Amino acid sequence: MNCVGIDVSKDRLDVCILPDEQRFSVARNPKGLEELIERLGAASPKLVVIEATGGLETVVAAAVGAAAMPLAVVNPAQVRHYAQALGKRAKNDPIDAFVLARFGSDVKPEPRSLPDDMTQLLADLVSRRRQIVEMIGAERQREKRAVLPRVRKSIARLIKALEKELSDLEGHIDDTVRGSPVWREKEDLLASVPGVGAKTARVLLGEMPELGMIGRREIASLAGLAPYVRQSGKWKGKSTIEGGRKTVRSALFIAAMVAVRHNPVLKKFYERLTQAGKPKVLAMTAVARKLLTILNAIIRNRQPWRQVSVPA
Repeated sequence: MNCVGIDVSKDRLDVCILPDEQRFSVARNPKGLEELIERLGAASPKLVVIEATGGLETVVAAAVGAAAMPLAVVNPAQVRHYAQALGKRAKNDPIDAFVLARFGSDVKPEPRSLPDDMTQLLADLVSRRRQIVEMIGAERQREKRAVLPRVRKSIARLIKALEKELSDLEGHIDDTVRGSPVWREKEDLLASVPGVGAKTARVLLGEMPELGMIGRREIASLAGLAPYVRQSGKWKGKSTIEGGRKTVRSALFIAAMVAVRHNPVLKKFYERLTQAGKPKVLAMTAVARKLLTILNAIIRNRQPWRQVSVPA
């Protein structure tokens, strides 16, 4: 089938179209996107594959989605493992585009519809909030190392300004969520689970739009909470988690730490694992995964927290 791989970088898009292995590059700007859509339209692709690159892919995915082309935004770690299996150890943009096209042709990842405008807006707001929180953290670290009073005052002024911006942004997020009946319902459903607060709910709503639309194994994999078994013959290594959406995973771990104290079901689940000799980190990972499974079922069924109906 006609499958397209697009490698996204800051200034350029490298494209490979299979099976004819057509290759071209365009600038990552409005004019380049127009050319991209025009050339892809002529190829009538069955699937367009783009890696999740921390935000650079968003405008490209939006352009492809707006042109009604089937789009899959895939996990970079999964693609790299696939490339290694192909023997493609060299890495540059044209090779990456070819690997993405081959990945789409062979693995056939499921195309997913793009988040709606409200979802994208919320994702951008949540992303900006995360950036500001990181900047505040960095300035606080500098404040600890600063010696000169003038430097400390400068840092304090900047922290104060960032905290005000953070407060304003959180108010905007609140208005955005509460201003939409759909988002308000989803947030209330997620927050009905003991251990899940408004901030965690909004991270999930903004950065995991697939919540409630796919199965528990798939959602755990997207969050990077699915265990991968390492085994060869009689040798069996430890299961590990890797890849996935770091921001979502971090939010779930924080919620899990709260849940093991205040959520009776997850507290019991955690205690059972630790009493069985599981390391605390492993047990907490299992709690985070179970919490995500619960949240996925709650959004899918549109029913609030019920202790008696927790998914296994």
